[in-house]
Amino acid sequence: MRFLDSHVHMVSRTTDDYQRMAASGVAAIIEPSFWQGQPRTEPGTFKDYFNTLVGFERFRASQFGIKHYCTIGLNPKEANNEKLAEAVMELLPLYICKEGVVGVGEIGFDDQTKAEEKYLRLQARLAIEADLPIQIHTPHRDKKGGTIRTMDVLEDAGVDPGKVIIDHNNEETVRAVLDRGYWAAFTIYPHTKLGNERMVEILREYGAERIIVDSAADWGISDALAVPKTAALMKERGVTLDRIEQVTYRNPLAAYGQSGQIGEQDWADSEGIDPAALFEGNTLLRGGMDVAAAMSQYVIE
Repeated sequence: MRFLDSHVHMVSRTTDDYQRMAASGVAAIIEPSFWQGQPRTEPGTFKDYFNTLVGFERFRASQFGIKHYCTIGLNPKEANNEKLAEAVMELLPLYICKEGVVGVGEIGFDDQTKAEEKYLRLQARLAIEADLPIQIHTPHRDKKGGTIRTMDVLEDAGVDPGKVIIDHNNEETVRAVLDRGYWAAFTIYPHTKLGNERMVEILREYGAERIIVDSAADWGISDALAVPKTAALMKERGVTLDRIEQVTYRNPLAAYGQSGQIGEQDWADSEGIDPAALFEGNTLLRGGMDVAAAMSQYVIE
């Protein structure tokens, strides 16, 4: 099977992760901009980070046969530094129009402050103007209340729910999200979010329409193979292949495909891996690595 992991933070991962993902059927990924653990203090650090997402990280993924896309936004945690947030808002229009940017995100709430709501509204309006999907980060604390508040803010701003992917859902939020017409994404992130056993039960209860499975793999304890592993568990538990493909491939493709920046032909027509390719004069594979042989050891049966 082919997979589209629509939420994975590859700047936090190694080339081994790319090898394993490619060998396990991951054809494409979407990397949302996010809080990197250490608070940023200057606008230039955001600029360099955004440049990495639209530049080197796309190249790095291509060296393992994976198509890389991203979403660009001011994350809610750093929205509380209003002086910095204002400077970042000036940068965003320069990046959301770049090749491979499939949405504005991940944005939303963290502590549910007034500042977070202010920049959620501003970025929602920016997405409307650019006709781009929105990727939402739901808060870790008071998730249900924060998710409902997020939807209220978005609708008040005039956003079409069909162009919004609300991520980090769980059993408390999924019904409200689906009932209001949004895409409901689930991050398979053991210990702190949702494990794949629970994901199987959610799929059985709610079906596959507008549901997306992703990994959110980052610098925490997480798994870059969460999507193919969850697909394997679904198959083991009797979920049909059509439904598995819908939540791990077709749904994220349809949701983010509304950007006009991502389509199946992007990887269907791929010319393969060029181990001698350079990025700003530098090679990643040192010019002669046998990528196929290196990946073969990682295949998930």
